[in-house]
Amino acid sequence: MRRGERRREYLKALGIELWVPRDAVARGTVGPGDAEPDEPAPSPTSGVAAGLDWDALEARVRACTACALAETRTQTVFGVGDRRARWMFVGEAPGAEEDRQGLPFVGRAGQLLTAMVRALGLARDQVYIANILKCRPPGNRDPRPEEVTCCEGYLARQIELIGPGIIVALGRIAAQNLLKIEAPLKALRGRRHVCGAAATPVVVTYHPAYLLRNPVDKRRAWEDLQLARATLEGTV
Repeated sequence: MRRGERRREYLKALGIELWVPRDAVARGTVGPGDAEPDEPAPSPTSGVAAGLDWDALEARVRACTACALAETRTQTVFGVGDRRARWMFVGEAPGAEEDRQGLPFVGRAGQLLTAMVRALGLARDQVYIANILKCRPPGNRDPRPEEVTCCEGYLARQIELIGPGIIVALGRIAAQNLLKIEAPLKALRGRRHVCGAAATPVVVTYHPAYLLRNPVDKRRAWEDLQLARATLEGTV
């Protein structure tokens, strides 16, 4: 366990809540409970993905064996949509149907995401949709840190190639991994964050699968999308 992790666990055991400057959370550099962020481990795919064009990057992902998920996947799920899109949506990982078809968000959650995109006045093929992981975790479990690390270089290169004006992080896991913080979803919603070397604006909302189970929060998700649009248009 690293020093920052030991300190957080110690303070948690004492019942002491960590506080950080609000502007640091807003910048996406640190979150509640993460006052001393650890240095992220370098992604083994960062070097191999750097400089690749779309075709080469997709081929690299398709042949990837950087983590154990390569042994259980049916196929990789690279991403889909307009490769010059202003809007990019990032989820956590493929599910069973995505693993079967090789496309992200094609099940019931995908249908809801399509409806959310249409509510913005856009067609699904006008945005770009990807995931933190390119392979399905068995049993749809949460991505493991080492798996996220192995895929980071691929997603970073996709973002670099697209150059989106806004990224919408779908759910807690996608948000925490994009922003490199451990804050809960409720602390991440309702504000503008940035990620990556280009400081791409990020807005966090609920995962469509969560909204299927909790439709009462669809109104809040719409508020998040309105914030994303305002961020893209420079009105906030």
